Formats: sequence, C-alpha cells, structure tokens
Amino acid sequence: MAARRSLSTLNHLLRNPTPSHRLLPHRPVTYMPRPGDGSPRPVTLIPGDGIGPLVTGAVRQVMEAMHAPVYFETYEVHGDMTSVPAEVMESIRKNKVCLKGGLATPVGGGVSSLNVQLRKELDLYASLVNCFNLPGLPTRHENVDIVVIRENTEGEYAGLEHEVVPGVVESLKVTPNLYGNLVANTAAGIAGGTGVMPGGNVGADHAIFEQGASAGNVGNEKIVQKKKANPVALLLSSAMMLRHLQFPSFADRLETAVKRVIEEGKYMTKDLGGTSTTQEVVDSVISKLD
Repeated sequence: MAARRSLSTLNHLLRNPTPSHRLLPHRPVTYMPRPGDGSPRPVTLIPGDGIGPLVTGAVRQVMEAMHAPVYFETYEVHGDMTSVPAEVMESIRKNKVCLKGGLATPVGGGVSSLNVQLRKELDLYASLVNCFNLPGLPTRHENVDIVVIRENTEGEYAGLEHEVVPGVVESLKVTPNLYGNLVANTAAGIAGGTGVMPGGNVGADHAIFEQGASAGNVGNEKIVQKKKANPVALLLSSAMMLRHLQFPSFADRLETAVKRVIEEGKYMTKDLGGTSTTQEVVDSVISKLD
C-alpha cells in the first residue's frame, strides 16, 4: 500500500528537478508569489544533537539573508528522550513540513530511535537522497546525478527485533512479494560518514528534510567544539524543502550559491579538504546569493 501511496508524492517531488550541472551560475531570479500566497509558510525546526544546532543555524541564517517566505517553529528534541514530545508532533502535523538536524540514536538500554518514531507516526514511507557531483569537489566518479528512493518504514526499519540470547540482538527484515512474506536476517548498524548529499523523508501528508549522507551521524565532539561542521548537506536539503513548498526560485538561488562556494574552493570544511568553520562557509554562501 505504501508503494501505491508514494507514487503520486514522488512524481510531485521529482517532476521538475534541477540537476546540479544545469544550474546557471549568474542567472537573475525574482520571487513571484503564488496566487493566494500572502504570508510565509511555517516550518517545524528540530535542531537535534551534536552538529545539528550548528547546521540548522546555518540554514536559518541563509533563509533570513535571502528573505525566504518561511519561518521556523523551533523545538528542542534530543535522541535520549523516550519519545518525541506531543507538541512537536502536533506542530509537524499542522505545518506538514519539518527541517531536522541529526538525532543521536541510543545503543542498548531499551530506548527506541526517535528518527524511527517520526517516520512511523507520520507515515514517512519514502526516503529520498539526491547524489550529484559539485564542480570544484574532486570525486572518484564523475557525471553523477541520481536520486535514491528507499522504503523507510518496512524492511530493516519495521522495528522487528528481539534478543536471541543475552547480548545478541536479531533484526528481522520483512519484504512483501506476490507469494507472501520473505524474512531475512540483517546486521545491526547504519553506515555513517561525511558527505554533501541532501535528502528527505516523505509521505502522503508530511515531509521531513535532513542531510541524506549521514542523517544519523551527529558528528564527534571535536567538530562541535571547533564549530567546523559541514553545513552544505543541510543547506541543499533546505533547498529541496523550498522546492517542495513550491518556492523554486529560492531553491535555485540557494543551490546556485552553494555551488559557487564549492567551485571557488576558498571556504571548505575539513571533510572537503579545507579548514573553514561552519560560519565561514555560511558567510560565503550568503555573499554568493543573487
């Protein structure tokens, strides 16, 4: 059923994509309000844990600098909470759109992942991650521009887990097919790392946007202390959010500014080969806005 529901939503999100290689570096853009659009759109904001407040703060600064027609309702949510507070869920259901920093996922102790709770309660059955090359950033492969769509509430994310013997936990993956259900054992753990891939979790009624390459990775303490978290992934995720809200001109402005900063190569965080702080990258992106 999730697959059927997802078709129209995914078609809507991907109908007019703007691949990175098609962005025009000096294109003038002007915001034209949609008919009946007389006020900014509210967006629920969850700064999250670790580097989350740094990178979500970066998004807020850029949104304010380009006068994007959105405003944020901010809530403190942390991965060690037993559940997402009711007022946060109410805000997301009301606004239908949320921007989120990473939430730490506790290991052991019987505490469930709030990331999984959000996906289940809001029926965010599709995870979308856009992976593409950025000029000025050397990579092993060239001319990459793909969108990965993954089932988000079934399979490993169905939460079918049990302790076989003390200390040994088995997670069950259930894959529906024409002949019934197939059950496969899966390993525990989520691949983490540093990247600049924007992403989001969408359903029929709601969407949560977060960085796609390492949404579950909240960064190490040294990065937080030195304030050198890479904000690019969440900035690009916020551009996806703007496009989802039907503000494509603002999405184009943001994506183009980020592309210019990467191509220039002057302000880059350590994971991209530089030494810049989060704020230095943000200031550079703001300076590149048309």
